[in-house]
Amino acid sequence: MANLKEVRNRISSVSSTQQITKAMKMVSAAKLKRATNAIVQLRPYAYKLKDLLANLSASLEDGASPFLQKREPVRVLVVVVTSNRGLAGAFNANAIKTANNIIAEKYGEQLKAGNVSIVAIGKKAQEFYQRRKYNVVGNNNDLYLDLNFTNTSKITEAIMDGFLNGQYDRVELVYNHFRNAAIQHLITEQLLPVPAPEEKTENKSTQVDYILEPSKEEIVEQLISKNIKIQLYRAVLDSHASEHGARMTAMDKATENAGDLLKALKLSYNQARQAAITTELTEIVSGAAALSAS
Repeated sequence: MANLKEVRNRISSVSSTQQITKAMKMVSAAKLKRATNAIVQLRPYAYKLKDLLANLSASLEDGASPFLQKREPVRVLVVVVTSNRGLAGAFNANAIKTANNIIAEKYGEQLKAGNVSIVAIGKKAQEFYQRRKYNVVGNNNDLYLDLNFTNTSKITEAIMDGFLNGQYDRVELVYNHFRNAAIQHLITEQLLPVPAPEEKTENKSTQVDYILEPSKEEIVEQLISKNIKIQLYRAVLDSHASEHGARMTAMDKATENAGDLLKALKLSYNQARQAAITTELTEIVSGAAALSAS
């Protein structure tokens, strides 16, 4: 009977867990819809702005903007975008692992010298790097409470100021790129200095000759600042949508696993119940036989 009670309690526990994972999947699906709409609407603008800036800056002289100046990466900042919450499979772990690989492979010497800093967007990255005594700049855990361009721009402006002041010579960005609910790709990008546009030797006709007022230099200077802010905002929105997609997928898999476990437990319960009934019947028959013999 003790075994039956134990199995019954496990069935009840797994059944409750299954209901919770179903509810969490539904919540993530609703949030995913809103997050997907936000990133899908921003992407065309962000990509077009990036292409426009590449077209304009290709003809500028070196040093036209401090954000275009290449430096020896003595001091490096890595921006790692994760989430505030878990239960999203390997979503956060993969982003942190990718950032760690970049630091180890590209900036190992800077790390040994203590010249690698971290800007963590999301509590999971914040806690991970603080526990390991990295130089974590600021605390951005509240960003997801009110995720918008204005709040994200405050983080970008602090990063840009650090680059201008010489605190960082290079800024790397690590985030999850959203494709669909089941697929998220980890992306690493150089945020600062703004990478030079790729040369298009095969088709030079793609270059556009714009008529600009007041001047190319002034317009590019404004566009560069805006572009940096937009690209970080796009990365955060991408990661936000990826988080909900990963969590929805994880909860769907957890619900499925709970269903399989429930089937196994119910089978085990029925077998134990049959064994208990058989034992009781055997004891009754044996007792009746003993009474008849006496």
